[in-house]
Amino acid sequence: MDAASLDLASADEASSRLGVSRASLYAYVSRGLIRSFSSPHDPRQRLYAVEDVETLVERKARFRRPTAAAATALDWGLPVLETSITQIRDGRLFYRGQDAIALARTATLEDAARLLIGVLSDDAFLDPSRIPVALPGPTFSLHDFVAQAVRLLSEPVPKETRGAEVAAILRLMTAAASGGDPGTAPIHRHLALAWKASPQATDAIRRALVLCGDHELSSSTFAVRVTASTGASLRHAVIAGVVALSGPYHGGMTERVRAFLDDPARVPRPGFRHRLYPDGDPRAEALLGNVPLLASDATTLKILAEASGGSPGIDVALVMMERAYGLPAGAAFTIFAIGRTAGWLAHAIEQRGQAALIRPRARYVAADELPSQKPSP
Repeated sequence: MDAASLDLASADEASSRLGVSRASLYAYVSRGLIRSFSSPHDPRQRLYAVEDVETLVERKARFRRPTAAAATALDWGLPVLETSITQIRDGRLFYRGQDAIALARTATLEDAARLLIGVLSDDAFLDPSRIPVALPGPTFSLHDFVAQAVRLLSEPVPKETRGAEVAAILRLMTAAASGGDPGTAPIHRHLALAWKASPQATDAIRRALVLCGDHELSSSTFAVRVTASTGASLRHAVIAGVVALSGPYHGGMTERVRAFLDDPARVPRPGFRHRLYPDGDPRAEALLGNVPLLASDATTLKILAEASGGSPGIDVALVMMERAYGLPAGAAFTIFAIGRTAGWLAHAIEQRGQAALIRPRARYVAADELPSQKPSP
């Protein structure tokens, strides 16, 4: 949806309606709660979506009651914890202050992991990996990959340095997909070799892994932080993340996207809009910009964009990349999971450093008062 179709207000009007300072208004924008646009009359001036302002006014009224605030905070609400890892601001994604889209142009997943985690030495990924059990070969389905990853991450290991532990976990996740030991090879090259990918596809895999590295407090990342807050090991925290990611409303959306692209007439259309990116998911745009889409996928993309006014999210982009380069069906999810492991590790380490148990409270209601509708994707 573009600015021409919205009612817009100036900064003074928006902040007055909200009863806050301009600084607070800008903070709401940085959190993705209010969309802002350049003024068509003065590029130096920003205008703000009245619809978003009114939604926030209503929400603030509810939040004056603590129980209402707590009940809505877990559903795309206001932030519930602090982090120094990732920020989504003004439709852009930042890893520790660096633009993730710019980083993905040249960085490897190992580079992104060093940045996100922040405590790894330059040689953290130089020691050979040690896969503790025999591998049955590549896994292609979501279910088989998750089962293999959980199996590998559950194996007992001797005490390791932090760098060796991080490197081992990333390589175990990679081995769950490829069926082989990555050794010291960059993860994207190891996957490309296992999947017999072309040089162009190899670079797309590298870019995708970095773009999937982290995304603030997604459902799987929250699961990781909750697990880490109990004192569980990094491996067990990552298990919580990969299991949560596999759900059809999270990373498992890739399976729904693939089914839709295979048969758009019979499979329900997946959502195209992302609540944190009113102007479109920049990760998808960065990934698809250099991908030679199948003609059918390019047509579908154009039709859906015109019909919904939205642009694809990262899950759609990953599946279209998978199809464009002839990667194994299921590669989209495994790339998502392996890339996101870097962020999970960063969040688990950050949470463990805080030495605080995440333990929210529940408000009891009678069973017939609980909402029955399914969550939105």
